[in-house]
Formats: sequence, structure tokens, C-alpha cells
Amino acid sequence: MSQTVDRALSILPLLAEGPADLGQVADRLDVHKSTALRLLRTLHEHGLVYRQSDQRYRLGARLFALAQEAVENLDVREIAHPHLVRLNESCGHTVHLAVHEDGEVLYIDKVESRYPVRMYSRIGKPVAITVAAVAKLLLADLPEPERRALAEKLDYPMYTSRSTPSAPAFLRELDKVREQGWATDLGGHEESINCVAAPVRGTDGRVVAAMSVSAPNVVVTADELLTLLPLVRRTADAISGEYSGRTPTKENSS
Repeated sequence: MSQTVDRALSILPLLAEGPADLGQVADRLDVHKSTALRLLRTLHEHGLVYRQSDQRYRLGARLFALAQEAVENLDVREIAHPHLVRLNESCGHTVHLAVHEDGEVLYIDKVESRYPVRMYSRIGKPVAITVAAVAKLLLADLPEPERRALAEKLDYPMYTSRSTPSAPAFLRELDKVREQGWATDLGGHEESINCVAAPVRGTDGRVVAAMSVSAPNVVVTADELLTLLPLVRRTADAISGEYSGRTPTKENSS
């Protein structure tokens, strides 16, 4: 039974390359045509493959519907949380997860620092969109016309002397973040708080969330926090791999 299932599933990546006839399927599976036909008929009955008028087979609409349903039901917070906890246990600092929704960037998860000095961020609360590292990552991934339109309608409050002062400066920062693949907020929102962030990507490579590590100067300096960047990026990559189905749902690579 397991061999039959394995052979049937092996047909799907073959057809993902393009339509194939019975002989091609049989050759790829190294089985007799009658065996290949039986497998194709079963997949066809379930809507996973479709037989064209030229007698070649292609992937069926049901497969795409299932894939879309699976993507829509993915909960990035649920997938990310164990990784965030492990990162927090490793470094001790506050860890956040954020998403971009309806023009706002919101925290959807937080693991508190083990140090006495805590951050006042809350799950469900919008971030300071023009300075927060997670916001920079999420907005940098938008198509260029959307980035520009959004930047031009934002206000640019000067929370500190390091805050982003204007739309042109913000767009330059987003270009930089887009190129390097990570972001920081070094005293841009609060003079004493620094943050480093990395993106969580979906199957299409687009940024679906952003995660960060934040800490006050009294605990670690900005330079010390930046040494955690490789660990933060590995954690984000591990979440991305699990979210997109590229890696098994085991512990992250960090």
C-alpha cells in the first residue's frame, strides 16, 4: 500500500513540470503502463489530475483548490510561536512577531524578556510604522508604487532625533532594507530601545510577517544586539521553511 501511495504521489511533481502522456508517466515511475494508468485513474477520480483531449495528463483543479485552502488556513503565529520561544530562551530579550493588515503593522505575538526592564508593546497594538524594524521589512516588500503611495501619505513624528523624518528618507530606508533582507530600529522610537528584525516568507517568497528581538540599552548596547542578527535570521528562515512547507515541523536550525 505504501509503495502504491508513493508512486501515486510521485506523479504530481512530474505533472507540475507540464502535461505528460501515459508512457512518460510509466517511464518516470519505472512501472508498466497498466500500473501507471491505474494510478492516474485514481488521481483523476479525486480531481488531482485531469486527462486532456490529447490523452495527456495535467494537474487537476482540485489540487489547486486544496493548496489554496491550505494556504488560507495557515496560522503564521501558531507556526512561529515555538521558534520565538526558543529564540527568547537563547538570548533572553523580548521577541515580537508582526504582520501588515489594513494599512497598519500589528504585533500578533510577543515573548517577554527575562530581564527586569520590560517593553510596553502589546499584542494587537499597531507599531510606530515609520521607525519600527518589523514595519520596515513588511513595507519594503510591497511593490514600488504601493511603497511610494504609502510613504507619501504617512505622518513622520520625530519620536527621537533618530526617527525617520520624511517620505524620501523612509523610501531610501525601505530600499536599503529590501536589498539587505533585514532591518533595525536603533533608538528611532525610544532613545533607549534597539531592535533587529528579519522577514518570514511564504511559498511565493513574499514577506508574510516579520519577527524581531528588542532590548534596552541598559541590558545590551546596540552593537551587542546586532551580533544576534545571524540568530534572528536563522530563526526567521526556520519559520519561513515551516510556514511554506519546505522543511519538516521540527526544531529550528538555530
